[in-house]
Amino acid sequence: MKIFSDIYRCPEFKNDMKKLLKKFTTLEEDLKIFIKNQLNPYHKLSIDNKGIFQITGLQIKNPKIYKVKKFACRSLKGKGVNSGIRVIYAYFESEDRIDLIEIYYKGNKENEDKKRILKHYEQDKGSDF
Repeated sequence: MKIFSDIYRCPEFKNDMKKLLKKFTTLEEDLKIFIKNQLNPYHKLSIDNKGIFQITGLQIKNPKIYKVKKFACRSLKGKGVNSGIRVIYAYFESEDRIDLIEIYYKGNKENEDKKRILKHYEQDKGSDF
């Protein structure tokens, strides 16, 4: 079963994953489970588990950018969804597409890379009129 029409991984996301997989070996499988059990219900069924938040103040009209704070990582035993793994992604509703932008461990880094997000998505420059 295909959940979204497309799930794209930005090159920087792939690099983030590669580094994190050395420490968190279950991360690839955890990500698949997360997409199926959290992203799909959130965007397709409007089920909010209070773990996904839209990032505001980026001045990007489309797509909407989200930060995931509840991500279960089995490599971090005993932490459950409060593992400290953060995922930043964009959701293109009309195209039914997810762009995975960034994944990081909160113990190594406090916040998302806003420059990275803005690099990938055109800022709203306002009207030319």
